[in-house]
Amino acid sequence: MTGLLLQAGPPLFGSPGSGEVFLLARLLFGGVLAFMGLNHFTNVEDMAGYAEMQGAPAPKLSVVATGVMLVLGGLAIITGAFVVLGAGALALFLLASAVLMHDFWSVEDPQQQQTEMTQFLKNVSLAGAALAFLGLASLPWPYAVDLGLV
Repeated sequence: MTGLLLQAGPPLFGSPGSGEVFLLARLLFGGVLAFMGLNHFTNVEDMAGYAEMQGAPAPKLSVVATGVMLVLGGLAIITGAFVVLGAGALALFLLASAVLMHDFWSVEDPQQQQTEMTQFLKNVSLAGAALAFLGLASLPWPYAVDLGLV
């Protein structure tokens, strides 16, 4: 019996159209998150009220800071510039906000609990995508600016 040999597989983006599909994924993911960040700026008061209700420190500042994080992180994914910072910040924000802001397990009203669970699951799944982009950050991306700290 021979040992298991793990292979790296074919080169990433070697298939026809894979670079374009990856660009589309970046545009969709980064665009949605950047839009969510802009929403933080247009609804500061409402979002700060919710953040305060959830116990966030400095609610207005938190809303603005996370808005900046979402916009810049989304743009990092779209452009391929500073992806490690952008994807890392997005993953951190999305996981933290899932647990701290959408704690469905502590909500008693069934309708509100369902809403919070949906938001929790959305943030966790988006965090998974951010981690996937983070995992690919060291590779050359097609149609990318390719700037970073190193």
